Amino acid sequence: MTTQEQQGLQITGEMKPGYDAILSADAIEFLSELVHEFAPALKQLLKDRDRRQSEIDNGQLPDFLAETRDIRESHWKIAGIPTDLQDRRVEITGPVERKMVINAMNANVKVFMADFEDAQSPTWDGVVEGQANLRDANLGTIEYTHPETGKHYRLKDQPAMLLARVRGLHLPEKHILYKGEAIPGCLMDFALYFFHNLGIRQAKGSGMYFYLPKLQSYKEAAWWSKVFHFAEQRFKVPTGTIKATVLIETLPAVFEMDEILFALREHIVALNCGRWDYIFSYIKTLRRHADRVLPDRQVVTMDQPFLDAYSRLLIRTCHKRGAMAMGGMAAFIPAKDPQENEKVLARVTADKDREARNGHDGTWVAHPGLADTAMTVFNHYLGNRPNQLHVLRDEDAPISASLLLQPSDGVRTEQGMRTNIRVALQYIEAWISGNGCVPIYGLMEDAATAEISRTSIWQWIQNQKTLDNGQVVTKALFRQMLAEEAQVVRSELGESRWQAGRFEKAITILDQITTDDELVEFLTLPGYQALD
Repeated sequence: MTTQEQQGLQITGEMKPGYDAILSADAIEFLSELVHEFAPALKQLLKDRDRRQSEIDNGQLPDFLAETRDIRESHWKIAGIPTDLQDRRVEITGPVERKMVINAMNANVKVFMADFEDAQSPTWDGVVEGQANLRDANLGTIEYTHPETGKHYRLKDQPAMLLARVRGLHLPEKHILYKGEAIPGCLMDFALYFFHNLGIRQAKGSGMYFYLPKLQSYKEAAWWSKVFHFAEQRFKVPTGTIKATVLIETLPAVFEMDEILFALREHIVALNCGRWDYIFSYIKTLRRHADRVLPDRQVVTMDQPFLDAYSRLLIRTCHKRGAMAMGGMAAFIPAKDPQENEKVLARVTADKDREARNGHDGTWVAHPGLADTAMTVFNHYLGNRPNQLHVLRDEDAPISASLLLQPSDGVRTEQGMRTNIRVALQYIEAWISGNGCVPIYGLMEDAATAEISRTSIWQWIQNQKTLDNGQVVTKALFRQMLAEEAQVVRSELGESRWQAGRFEKAITILDQITTDDELVEFLTLPGYQALD
């Protein structure tokens, strides 16, 4: 490993050939300015999260804020949506790996969300090379030749619009230090992408477009607004050159959607229903509320009242303010068996029909093979219109806090628990091996779905819940099932794959984060310590 001191930052990651083009002196200077200016306030915001969670653990429930009632009840709109962001009827997401970037931008979609967060295991090489990949994608020069098959990949004419999702506020970048501490990963992702792509995007008459994940409050949105203003002023570009879509994927944030839009009103264009992380956040936020423990993951679908209310409130709030309302992820992947694939496409169609009928302006898919199905549904509802901003849902009854917090019906089953264990184990092993986006049992799993799997079991243990066969979920029962299901996975994958992988380490991490009496906030935090 080499160490470089640049502009107050210490780079401890290996500077491989070509890395100096991304981690150039000017780029690092900009990153250093952002870290110096904004990292201290971010620390306080993360402390505020802990304080608020402690209040909820002690009996309070999330609710709409009394102190921001004026924002919710007054008339205002966001600054506007650029022309090239007004039609987003189908978006695809995926990591910033080179071949995947090309395949995603070539899919039958309007937008590719290049993900430095849940679909990306943030290895040092992954984040630096990912920035080079996105630079080349914006230039239109990105190409890739498979080293074994010789197959060549390049962009089609008029590929999908590229948006970058930065890491969450909680995730560090341990390979760059500031005053001896790891810098915020989100500032690294933002700074490098902004620095290297601003001129490219401006030359195309476009702007700098981002996705912001896992915000929990309007104060965190206001922090991002300050970051955006700083960057625009630093590079002498107009306010609003940066446009952001915020994922509403935490339970606290659903009560502050108006306020988040208001805090970012000069830069925001949309909110997104990040449904999988939202389910995870529901579990995590209400961890100590025994009356709100969720059932098996497989039955927590968008027709559950608390999720349906979340979707409809997001649409109504966004459209009232002139912002777009993006739907959630179809995590299915196409099946090889034709009959099975028909069932997959039917489920995707039903899911997307619900979203489009409710008034969403677009939706997400995880696999190019689902793009045509989602596009057909949204084409039917949108026709020649770019979006559904005209759908105001004024006829809806007011959505209360109690409805947003309503517990889900459904059972907890042994099979559901065992499936959770196998999914979480395989995902953690892949993540600590450098792969953040993994097909498992017909679904494209990312960190969000793995988080649901392990926090469900943690919550069942902590609240002494019973499975439908009468078994009480205990640490001992979990450990017994973990040992058994690890052998199932070993048999499914084969001995050579098991031995070549990091499954023993993954078992240790899964055991730790599921049996610890204090909930580990994100599996990616202990996972990151095992990552190069």
